[in-house]
Amino acid sequence: MKVAFVHDWLTGMRGGEKVLSEMASFFPDAPIFTLLYRKGSVSGELSRHPIRVSWLQPWTLGGRFYRPLLPLMPRAVEELDLSGFDLVISSSHCVAKGVIPPPGAVHVCYCHTPMRYAWDQREAYLARVPWVLRGLLKRRLAYLRLWDVVSAARVDHFVANSQLVARRIRHYFRREAEVIPPPVDTEFFTPGDSKGKHLLMVAALVPYKRVEVGIAVAKALGRELRIVGEGHLRRTLERFSPANVRFLGRVSDERLRDEYRQAALLLVPNVEDFGMATVEALACGTPVVGLAASGTADIVIHGEHGLLVEEPTVEALASACSQALSRSFSPAACRERAESFSRARFRRRFRYLLERVGVSL
Repeated sequence: MKVAFVHDWLTGMRGGEKVLSEMASFFPDAPIFTLLYRKGSVSGELSRHPIRVSWLQPWTLGGRFYRPLLPLMPRAVEELDLSGFDLVISSSHCVAKGVIPPPGAVHVCYCHTPMRYAWDQREAYLARVPWVLRGLLKRRLAYLRLWDVVSAARVDHFVANSQLVARRIRHYFRREAEVIPPPVDTEFFTPGDSKGKHLLMVAALVPYKRVEVGIAVAKALGRELRIVGEGHLRRTLERFSPANVRFLGRVSDERLRDEYRQAALLLVPNVEDFGMATVEALACGTPVVGLAASGTADIVIHGEHGLLVEEPTVEALASACSQALSRSFSPAACRERAESFSRARFRRRFRYLLERVGVSL
């Protein structure tokens, strides 16, 4: 059986790439088709696969410039040549699920979320565009939504990373999706010996992560907040942050593990599709405060591994953090919950899915 993977773009090792790496390990010789690729940006396990890029690659400055090319991406993904493949596995948070598989091939899509730019993050995306261009962009996004719905018919089996994303797939595409949570390296992320009193956020510094809300929570509580992550909003966020907020930037895996171990709690003030950082924190014995209407609710049982709030406001999150800081959460219970999302669990679930679609391993 000839197998091909399709991924939106390969420009770093974030959650989607970690899922792709785990799935691709089942087929070590399978090529990975992608819109664009930045060399040296992904793990050795992924880069050992044959990587085939779209015609967008020469326009992207070596994979460094691509977001403004969004209107061209549907056409580019449709023109990837998958002739001769029997199984196509797409890993999609943008347009990868819209690839056109050859006749007779089975297409399994692991959907991290339907395209944010066209659906639930549309207004945030428009707000970053000069107002003179918004009318044009609104029309383009309307086309992208139509294309997104039509191209969903090219998928034989949808897999979602959380119940929240499964609901989005049902709402936008009118398709059912099996939920297989992403793999987290719970053998690496383990509890430490001591806890501090500060809050921790692990997030890209981009609008939908609502880092400014986390900063406001820390200010309201008078607690130190450490922020791990990079993004184009860093300078703006640093400019208005009080002295008790520390920006750590991009850190090594070992440093990240230490930060999880030392934090009093992980704060997740945004709606996460799933939230691998939440699992990593629990694996290190650290409770989490997040939103009930989020993928966080797939992971955190309210009152056992942290607290979930109904309202996404600074006041509600600050109150929940204050309550969590005054309580004692069992590190062992947090750790046990995290192990439900281990790499081994993911592999068993994914293997069973492949068997059910007719793949013999």
